[in-house]
Amino acid sequence: MTQNQALTILKTGANVFLTGEPGAGKTHSINTFVEYLRQHGIEPAITASTGIAATHIHGQTIHSWSGIGIRKFLSPYDLDKLASTEYLVRRIQKTKVLIIDEISMIDGFTLDSVDAVCRTIKQKEEPFGGMQVVLVGDFFQLPPIARNGETVPFAFESQVWKKMKPLVCYLTEQHRQSDQNFLTLLSAIRRNENMEDHMIHLQRRMVGEDQGFQLTYEETENMTKLFAHNADVDSINTAALHNIDGMMNTYTMYSKGSESMVASLKKGCLSPERLDLKVGAVVMCTKNNIQKGFVNGTTGTVIRFEPGTKYPIIHTKDGEEITIEPMDWSIEEDGKVKASISQIPLRLAWAITIHKSQGLSLDTALMDLRQVFEYGQGYVALSRVRTLDGLYLAGWNEQTFQVHPRILQQDRQFIEQSEVVQSTFAKLDTEQVEGMHKNFVLASGGTMDKKKAKLGTIQKKDTLELTHELIMEKKSLKEITKERKLIMATVLDHIEKLVILKRLTVENISYLMDTKLEKALPVIAQAFNQCETALLSPVYNYLDGKYTFDTLRLARAIINARNTKTK
Repeated sequence: MTQNQALTILKTGANVFLTGEPGAGKTHSINTFVEYLRQHGIEPAITASTGIAATHIHGQTIHSWSGIGIRKFLSPYDLDKLASTEYLVRRIQKTKVLIIDEISMIDGFTLDSVDAVCRTIKQKEEPFGGMQVVLVGDFFQLPPIARNGETVPFAFESQVWKKMKPLVCYLTEQHRQSDQNFLTLLSAIRRNENMEDHMIHLQRRMVGEDQGFQLTYEETENMTKLFAHNADVDSINTAALHNIDGMMNTYTMYSKGSESMVASLKKGCLSPERLDLKVGAVVMCTKNNIQKGFVNGTTGTVIRFEPGTKYPIIHTKDGEEITIEPMDWSIEEDGKVKASISQIPLRLAWAITIHKSQGLSLDTALMDLRQVFEYGQGYVALSRVRTLDGLYLAGWNEQTFQVHPRILQQDRQFIEQSEVVQSTFAKLDTEQVEGMHKNFVLASGGTMDKKKAKLGTIQKKDTLELTHELIMEKKSLKEITKERKLIMATVLDHIEKLVILKRLTVENISYLMDTKLEKALPVIAQAFNQCETALLSPVYNYLDGKYTFDTLRLARAIINARNTKTK
């Protein structure tokens, strides 16, 4: 099934299990669906099984959203208490669409508990109280965590899964791997085929003097390394940073919001609360910023620090130099930020655990799979890289490429169910499908008139729009930073973006100049021309650090606004 076909089904309001191999576009499909909902005035609840997965989709854990916390089972007293919690009642009562990502890591007991909370609060016996539920994930990935040797059911073995019978949308396109040999190998693991024919490809990627692929550890020094255990990862990263000479810069995470939500964000954020960096440190980006030229998983090396701000400048594998500024991770509800943390979106990347690599796409990685201890770990690790050429192996054990026998059986059923769903919808004419889409939007309290979909603009208001409104009210920069609770650099970044988007003119922002900047503006403009660049660092150095980076950023915005006006 293609992403477009899955989106057509999602828009009907049906309960859906969206699945497919890594790189099939599950996250992209969900993001597109969320955008569609917001355009029609429907705000979905976006959740995930873990904090890490939640940060990828700008949501929160399903445990936090539902109020169940770490509990797998709820007593009548627990249910009654949750149903009397005012903020939970408001949250769940108004939810029309619930999205749960990385469903493979949620056990059946937990899913049933979430269902019980939703039914109790909504006072409806339909699964999840009648809201549309979209379950996203791949059961070949990491399974639910079982503690103390307990056996826990998979999500698809829960009572609520059986009751709601979600339509299966099994995506079959591939957007991560383009290497046919590699795709065949990964597919063989999923089908539990004899791996002998594929081992030759893995042997060629072995690291070591006596292996088929002649490559030493020294040659892979700057590659991201994947291990099964945290102890190995921490040891390698700490030692590698310690071995670098030079001054260390430290970045401390800033947070705001409720303690529980902040704790959830911190747990899921790949960037640490305290980030220590030196020139020469191997790092990985932990957030997407397409405009700046990096995504979650982009790797590189710190080559210097920006004067003044001390922001790290990295040299990526693609040869780009990128200044990495602080970014926010947030939990949003009804388009409003309930909690957020701010940090440099980097982490030391000489090594990372397989668990924390789930959801990443890496160009290259060195993997030690000799201590893999659970089903799915080896498959998750291998599927992080895009091609065999980017894969380097230190070894594996007998369990590395094993998949859970229960998943093998169930996956065949998912494929068959998806084919039936695809065939059924193919028989419907366009008018029928569009009617189903319209009925769902209206039944969810939305509108088919996008101009009237107020919720569709709330997300923009939380970023550029709020800054734009304050600028139009002639608020000072200090007032804006205080009201928005943002650092000056972020507010100035918003202003520059609004100028580029032609939302702000030079007349709108000229009031932000003080007398000093007004006099210095011709000098700064000349410096940008002399340096033949729009970057701040060369101009800062050209002017011998006479003006702060914030001053230069505001000057650049005003210069760009003037140039835009004259074109």
